[in-house]
Formats: sequence, structure tokens, C-alpha cells
Amino acid sequence: MIEAAMIWNEPNNKSHWDPELDPDWSRFARMAVLSADAIASENPALTKMLGGISPIDPGFITRMKEFGVLDHVDAVAVHGFPLDWNLWQIQEWPQKIGEIATVTDLPIWVSEVGVSTFGAEEIQVWGLKRTAELLLGNAPRIQWYSLYDLPREWEATTRHREAEGSSYYRHFHMGLLRQDGTPKPALEEFLRYTPAMGLVQWFHFEDPRLDDAVAWMKRLGVTNMRTGLSWADSFRPNALDWFDRQMEALAAFDVTVTFCFTPEHRGMMPHHTSPPLVPEEFAEFCATMIRRYAPGMTSASLPTQRASAA
Repeated sequence: MIEAAMIWNEPNNKSHWDPELDPDWSRFARMAVLSADAIASENPALTKMLGGISPIDPGFITRMKEFGVLDHVDAVAVHGFPLDWNLWQIQEWPQKIGEIATVTDLPIWVSEVGVSTFGAEEIQVWGLKRTAELLLGNAPRIQWYSLYDLPREWEATTRHREAEGSSYYRHFHMGLLRQDGTPKPALEEFLRYTPAMGLVQWFHFEDPRLDDAVAWMKRLGVTNMRTGLSWADSFRPNALDWFDRQMEALAAFDVTVTFCFTPEHRGMMPHHTSPPLVPEEFAEFCATMIRRYAPGMTSASLPTQRASAA
């Protein structure tokens, strides 16, 4: 059920990786190489992906190439939100992908793209339609963010919170479904693009929306989706029970699983954006999850071929 393993989420975004602790991304690069190799050791056939970048910056990809990271992964990914957060216009999508293509020959996935309904729900309908026109057929994967609005009582994963002004509150309005599960107008438009377009849905620990999300994705004709397994959550009581339930529920889909989030007690600083004290520990977490949910074929598990009769 896992088709790709993504190493971290938006590593060039301050909300997900602390640039003060790793100003040249050398710590991230070492962790990424270790993790990619650990994943490959468990399942060589699995697609290994560099965490989707935001902003879309060819300079960051070049830095990863210089550190040798791109020699250990099979694809790179980009995230773009030109109607909400980025300083470029939606029609520049092909140009943005082209900028990355100038610095790497690896496949380029669009593993997060979306439009909020913060200003008006009609904007999301137009943005989804225009995104589909610009991107479908031009990348191996297009994954729309997201299925559900973020519940208002939860916090968005960002370093700046309310200091971002309206940018912070847009995080809560990215779904095709409202917080109460009722459809927004863009849901009907989304039906026109499945299964070519997939979905992104992050599930919080013991997320009560899991079963309803699966039912909605099946109803919408979604065949590929992206979610995450949190290294930090792995230290919670009953973590494996939750991981098992989540991955079993998603078994019907081709899943891009994102490994990320540093446990507070295992970071250089007590924050999920911190580089780990011991990067091999994150690599082992990745390997453990692949061993559990996407084990590779070994000589012992290969089917025995029967000799044909003479």
C-alpha cells in the first residue's frame, strides 16, 4: 500500500526545519542520506523521496545535490500555494516545475497544492480548476491539500502562529470538507479530476476523522494519497496501535508516507523542527516503519516456481 516514502516535510521551511540550528542544511542532508539508505535496505523497490520543498527553490535542490542527497533518492517534490502564501501567481506553475527540472533529472512530484476558502469558497473552486489545467499530465503525482479543514481548536504546524496574521488562519480553511464534514463547492469540481489527482490528509494522533476520511476518498474515486507517520508520535503510549490502525485503514490506496517531526527529547532543541541529536535514530524509525508496513521481498518470501513437466 505504500508506494513512496518521503523523508521529512518542507525541509527548507522554517516551520518544519530550524535554519538557526542547521544554517547550511548539512545536518539535514546527512539525516536524509542515512534515512534513504535505511529505507532502501528494507525495501529496495520503494520510491524514496526528498521531502517536498516550500518555497520552490532550485537553490535548495542544488545544495542537496552538492551534499550527495540526490544520489540516494528516486524523486523530489514541490509544494505550492500561490493563492495563499507564495509570492508568485498561479499561472507560473509550469515555470516553477521547470526551475527544478533545470537542476535535477529526477522526477518532480507536486505532493501538496491547494487553495484556502479563507476569503471565499468560490476562490477554491476556481483555483482547483486552474491548478488541474496547469499541472495534470505534467508531473507523476498531483496531490491536493487537503480533504478536511483543520479543526479550529487545533494548532497549525507553523513557527509563527498568530504573528502571521491572515496567513496563519488560512491553514484552517484548506479542506474540500468543512470541519463538520459538510462539503464545500470545490468537492464537486474535485470529482472531475480523480483518479489523476490525489489527496493529502494529515492525521493527528488517534484522529477521529480517519474512517470518515477513508470513506470520502473512496467515494471520490481517489486512488493515491499522502499522509504522515510522526517520529515524535512514536514515543506516545500505544503509538504502534494507532499507526497500525491508520495504515490498515489506508490499505486501499497508493500511499506516500511522510516521515518527520523530531521528538522534543531527541532534538538539539526541544522542538519538532530541530535536527535530531543522533540522525541515525530517525533513519532507524524510517526503517522500522517500512519493515512494518512495506517490507521488501526477500529470497525466503519469493514464491517457489514449480518445475514444468518434461
